[in-house]
Amino acid sequence: MPLHVPPAPAPALRSVLTALASPTAVREARTPSLLRAQGPVTPELPLPVHVLDGSATRLAGWRFLIRCGERSVAAAETMLTPDGWAFSHFFEGPYIASTERALRQAEVMQQSYQPRLLSIPGLYMLALWLHGDCAADAATGRLAATDLLVPLAPAPPGIAAHRPHRADELLPVLTHRVTPAPLLGSPA
Repeated sequence: MPLHVPPAPAPALRSVLTALASPTAVREARTPSLLRAQGPVTPELPLPVHVLDGSATRLAGWRFLIRCGERSVAAAETMLTPDGWAFSHFFEGPYIASTERALRQAEVMQQSYQPRLLSIPGLYMLALWLHGDCAADAATGRLAATDLLVPLAPAPPGIAAHRPHRADELLPVLTHRVTPAPLLGSPA
């Protein structure tokens, strides 16, 4: 089934296009793949980035894969500021290829999904969030029990990357791992 990639806010896309057109922004990003890119680079596959905060999520930005020819060479992230959407930074690393792999896996699933990214800061973890409501506003929405989470590589120890999990099965595991253990000598 096809993925229903939500459109990014126009100001977020414009901010990435402006940064890509700026030699200073690209040079200061220090992403070797982006600096070495031969030919035009284009932002593609905009994904909303949500942060898991307890059991709630909040929109933190939009991530675009930056393509040069047939491959992604970097990613660009935007953030919401009091003045609207603004370019945040370029980066590269294992999450780019891992995101592409997880998206390819999702494209062959039986059900249609709206892809999002879910950041779990307490575990230094990023997951592809496959939201079952394809018509939902990508900037809002709760994690539904039947939504799928696909941990991206590198995943934390004990969590298999690229293995889809129902949200209601994986979230309790993640929540337990994020909850700090009581300090020795403190009341439990």
